[in-house]
Amino acid sequence: MTETVFTIGHSSHDMDYFVGLLKRHSVSVVCDVRSKPYSRRNNQFNSGQLRNALFGHGISYIFMGRELGARSDDSSCYVNGKVEYQRLAETEPFRTGIQWIREHICENRIVLMCAEKDPLECHRTILTSRSLVALGITVHHILENAKLESHNSAIERLLSRVYKDPETDMFRSRAEMVEDAYAIQSARIAFETDEPQELEIWTQIG
Repeated sequence: MTETVFTIGHSSHDMDYFVGLLKRHSVSVVCDVRSKPYSRRNNQFNSGQLRNALFGHGISYIFMGRELGARSDDSSCYVNGKVEYQRLAETEPFRTGIQWIREHICENRIVLMCAEKDPLECHRTILTSRSLVALGITVHHILENAKLESHNSAIERLLSRVYKDPETDMFRSRAEMVEDAYAIQSARIAFETDEPQELEIWTQIG
């Protein structure tokens, strides 16, 4: 079986529609990568209700927000009160979560689920999918219309957002532009805490 992982945002879908999206792509395991497995606005996606609903359709549920969530209890992952994705990706819990996916990917159709509708607005793409792709794993994002967007296509959209015309930048390589785009989007969407953090000097790539 090809090493492929899917991602999805539950958005404000009703449960029947959400399950339909999963079935459309033969998903067998929902891996919840929300740091907190509940939704105030869409409580049908609270972990208990979601687990029961999926079980009724033969789909397994596993919570991995501690390993692959966008928020961290590790203060070393914060710079001036905001999570820094590169630091988070180097932590032991995150590596454990990635390893779990690698160990189960061949026997299961795994989808990483978070809340945001657009993959580019979520750490499941900018943090977790980036790490999986770097390991040679194929990632497809399930969109709200049930179509698939490859991770490469998502990053092309990101480049178009960040740069007016990515094809005309003569001073940086494609890889450098992608790296910068990841950094810019990470800084924009990363979790920020109100709790005081140790002050550090950090220069944003821009």
